[in-house]
Amino acid sequence: MEPEVIHSESIGGLIKGILKDIRSLIEEEFALARLEIHEQTTRAKTAAVSLGIAAVALLFGGVFLLVAVAIGIADVLDWPAWTGFLIVALLMSLIGVVTLVTGRRKLSAIQVKPERTLSTLKENAEWISKRLSSARK
Repeated sequence: MEPEVIHSESIGGLIKGILKDIRSLIEEEFALARLEIHEQTTRAKTAAVSLGIAAVALLFGGVFLLVAVAIGIADVLDWPAWTGFLIVALLMSLIGVVTLVTGRRKLSAIQVKPERTLSTLKENAEWISKRLSSARK
């Protein structure tokens, strides 16, 4: 076991060291917050792109399918054209609902609050308060 070494630093030097430590902790917390926000932004962009692609596909696909199937049903089965449009509209609505549910699920998984940063900020605040209270003694 090593003998205990006692440093004779002044109160001013101790406070200066504490302030330096606090400053570096704050800088590290901001860096962590930026990283977490960037991760969540990337997830949000992915979900938004997915929803955008789904919307465009539903629009064009719905239009072309409605026209093609409606005309096809009318020609092949000798049914009125409106029944073909109704069938295709129901099919496209089902696909739209499934895609919408998937996109909303992706959006709900995004966390707006940087949880890790808040947790470490709390820990650091406790550490700083303990260190300041021990420096006063």
